[in-house]
Amino acid sequence: MSVHDTIEALMAALPAHRALMGLDLGEKTIGVAVSDRLLSVSTPHETIRRKKFGVDAARLLEIATEREIGGMILGLPRNMDGTEGPRCQSTRAFARNLSRLTEIPIGFWDERLSTVAAERALLEADTSRRRRAEVIDHVAAGYILQGALDRMRHLRATT
Repeated sequence: MSVHDTIEALMAALPAHRALMGLDLGEKTIGVAVSDRLLSVSTPHETIRRKKFGVDAARLLEIATEREIGGMILGLPRNMDGTEGPRCQSTRAFARNLSRLTEIPIGFWDERLSTVAAERALLEADTSRRRRAEVIDHVAAGYILQGALDRMRHLRATT
């Protein structure tokens, strides 16, 4: 099982020159973003309508194969005071179950306010309400993944 609690541990498990996938797990959807192979830029990819775990996992692993993904970052929805509630437990359980189906290393990134930031960016871009509803999850996944990529870049620069 390759689930890592810290970005440092995830970085040590990542294969070289492979992209990362960022996930924003919601109750009804999963936002997906992918990075470039240099791990510098996150790009929103798609939103998956959740069905059953097996169906959702199959689609994620299909994307991982298509995009030659070397690791996954799941947004960890901590409470504003930093504690972990039921949504964090659900995210950790999803990661554990997914890790049983793949060798791809999985890590977490604190996603507090990622959806707020995504919503603000879409509003600033004058995106219609309907379009915002369609893209908010994968844009939020992009924010989650970019945060992790920026932290990884900082860690590489200081070692």
